Amino acid sequence: MALEIPYRSIPDMFLRRVAVTPDRQAFARPAADDSRPVWSTWAQVGERATAIAAGLRGLGVEAEDRVAILAGTRLDWVLADLGVMCAGAATTTVYPTTGPEDTAYILGDSGSRVLIAEDPAQAAKLAGATLPGLTHVVLMDGTADPGATPPQLTLAELEARGVAALAGEPDLIKNVVAGIGPGDLATLIYTSGTTGRPKGVELLHRGWCWEAVAQSELDLMKPDDLQYLWLPLSHSFGKSLLCGVMHVGLPTYVDGRVDRLIDNLAVVRPTIMCAPPRVFEKVYNKVVLTAQQAGGARAAIFAWAVRTGGRRGSLRSAIAHRLVFAKLHARLGGRIRVLVAGAAAVSVPLGEFFAAAGLPISEGYGLTETSAGVFVNRPGAVRIGTCGTALGDVECRIDADGEILLRGAPVMRGYHNLPEETAAAFTEDGFFRTGDIGELSADGYLRITDRKKDLVKTSSGKYVAPSYLEGTFKALCPYASQAVVVGQNRNYCTMLVSLDPDAVATWTAGGPLEGRPYAEIAASEQARTLVGGYVEQLNTKLNRWETIKKFAVLPRDLSIEGGELTPSLKIKRRTTEANFAAEIDKMYEGA
Repeated sequence: MALEIPYRSIPDMFLRRVAVTPDRQAFARPAADDSRPVWSTWAQVGERATAIAAGLRGLGVEAEDRVAILAGTRLDWVLADLGVMCAGAATTTVYPTTGPEDTAYILGDSGSRVLIAEDPAQAAKLAGATLPGLTHVVLMDGTADPGATPPQLTLAELEARGVAALAGEPDLIKNVVAGIGPGDLATLIYTSGTTGRPKGVELLHRGWCWEAVAQSELDLMKPDDLQYLWLPLSHSFGKSLLCGVMHVGLPTYVDGRVDRLIDNLAVVRPTIMCAPPRVFEKVYNKVVLTAQQAGGARAAIFAWAVRTGGRRGSLRSAIAHRLVFAKLHARLGGRIRVLVAGAAAVSVPLGEFFAAAGLPISEGYGLTETSAGVFVNRPGAVRIGTCGTALGDVECRIDADGEILLRGAPVMRGYHNLPEETAAAFTEDGFFRTGDIGELSADGYLRITDRKKDLVKTSSGKYVAPSYLEGTFKALCPYASQAVVVGQNRNYCTMLVSLDPDAVATWTAGGPLEGRPYAEIAASEQARTLVGGYVEQLNTKLNRWETIKKFAVLPRDLSIEGGELTPSLKIKRRTTEANFAAEIDKMYEGA
């Protein structure tokens, strides 16, 4: 049955929300001292967004022109994005961690006419770049440089210009919005990708509005919920949540400072939070390590609580919650109703732990090319180890080689300026080739087994699914931050392991390695012995050809800045293997 979409575009949906609930809380930002959220109503958000839109029209921005946003997750990002779309333009998203070369490439390839940058430091990434199509730079923070080329102005100045324009023509933006249709370009998101040059994914208003309505049917979002949104808004996951927020009218606290996340959860006390699995892994590792270090009766109680916590409603479950899991709930603010994970797979042990704690994770699946989520586990029907069932009316089939194929409204129009790659991404009957390998159960639950291009084929011809091995290892080893399996065209599999700095600090406390630099700890025999024990545990769970014969503890953690992780925390295998080629070569000496 086709999903009924009542909106022509995101601006249409947004302005209807403003009209229906003008006085309700819409978005909040942190107070200057982080003591509380500072809320804006839908009417206030509407006024600012339409002023930004009118200001952009005054800069010459017209239908489907691209306006780039280069900033971290914050309320101004939301306002700028809404302003761009209400001006009839399309948002080009740029991660704030993107380097100068890729930033210039994205702005040039997209044909962006205006850049809205977080501050002068972000705007400075364009120094020396040749971008003849870029006419203006707008700064969220800081002072505009009067002598800059292209000309600079602040976001406050842009809004002021828009307010003046609307005073003379009150229906300016309303008339622009009326002309935006479902098939118009809304967003251009450049996939950071795990290999190669970023590709611009063209996403339409139709797909984002579909996401908004499809999400609302899942019981994940309710008008009386409170969401903590910290995800990168340059990523499709964060963008899709904004669409759901507008359709449902869900109050949302916006703050992308990851270092403040845990502390602010206790202040904001959300009922819903979405995150990549790495965030939940860190919480899990902290709880496990605390229990292990307590030892004795406390460790035994923890193990018992995990075993019995899944028996919801029982007396044992209530005792387990009071003794163990109540602290975890409190750490997350004490009111969490829904946890949603996306961008990578949730390991089965991690899912089982949170379910035992009464906080089942609704794991989902989607790609940038599908406007984010197209499968998700519903509350009350979570099946651990799967991505749940399809949203709305999206079509899914499994190809002969196991690849997941998708078709429907949320699927991209194509890759910007790449007609050949666009054609190759679709089947003859219009299904998008996801590049993921998976299985679909008889009742519609999707399970991802690996990335098609990430499957490792050893020199003996055996296939190994690295993400399964990596997820299993990280669930076993609470000291691991990242794990990368290596073995393509090799005669055995090896693994690169990086340690979690917080877990390492706990492990070394009171011992000879306490306070030592990370690299020194990673190189120690104690660290090798620690990790080696968990590798042995992993190997007992694997087929002979999958077992890890050797491993290396890396001298630093993988990072976005180092090029090993995408901004959504996916591993870039090719870059990781190149950056740590010496460590890999050593593991295969004489092989």
